[in-house]
Amino acid sequence: MNEILSLNDLLHLNDEELKHTKIRFCIVPGGSNDDPIEVFKRNPEEILGWLFHRRKQNHFNVGENAICLVRLKNDPNLWLFATMQKVVRDLDVWDSYAYEGKEFAQYKPLYGRVIIRFHKGRYQFRNADTVVDEFEVVQVLPDVFDDNPFPGYDQISLPWREVERIIVRNLMDWRNALEHQKGVYVITDRATGKLYVGSATSDKGMLLKRWSDYVQNGHGGDVELRKIVEEKGFDYVKDNFTYTLLENWNERTDDKRILKRESWWKEALDSRKHGYNNN
Repeated sequence: MNEILSLNDLLHLNDEELKHTKIRFCIVPGGSNDDPIEVFKRNPEEILGWLFHRRKQNHFNVGENAICLVRLKNDPNLWLFATMQKVVRDLDVWDSYAYEGKEFAQYKPLYGRVIIRFHKGRYQFRNADTVVDEFEVVQVLPDVFDDNPFPGYDQISLPWREVERIIVRNLMDWRNALEHQKGVYVITDRATGKLYVGSATSDKGMLLKRWSDYVQNGHGGDVELRKIVEEKGFDYVKDNFTYTLLENWNERTDDKRILKRESWWKEALDSRKHGYNNN
């Protein structure tokens, strides 16, 4: 039988360091849709806002170590080792981002890669010296955690925030799949049901570049989508738009063929009369 590997077998904290280390367990707050694992996936730096948020009591003292564990979705006892910071400053604020931290260079390669099994009970914070040996390491990932790998061209239907995550995080499986592909896609406004059919050609920089444009400003230069951003704001796009790939073609395909297919889909989906296409 294999011996259990604990988190401290990777961190090698001595007894004195453990006495000055606290662990925060990040889970979805009651009544909230803001899932910290999605925050981490979108941008690992944002998880510091969860680790260092102070509400009614003081959580950390200057000089302490702060470990952030983020609960995974499919098992309440599985946690991702998101970061470890030295608390270097108390910002003297409440119900806000309340501390300044400094990461540990020696542990940075482990951030987002170590999955731990632990039953936390009702506590949001624990002192490391009382529990760290109970943190069973179940997996060390080859790369930073991501549970949405490229699914295949016929399975792409993503809300705006997922497209943003792919672009901002520069996820290589997605990048490799999209950066040399032309295609026809449909954008769905989930609030109204209206559609916009678009295309990615060599002139527009392939699928990766085209969708990067939508992440940047919400409209990608498209006239009707620009009107929506101007009238309703960029957050409307972020909250309501979904991007679905209808067809993909390799980079050697003539752009004229792509444009003909785009026109066909506009007719098929009636996106000129009842959607956002104006040509």
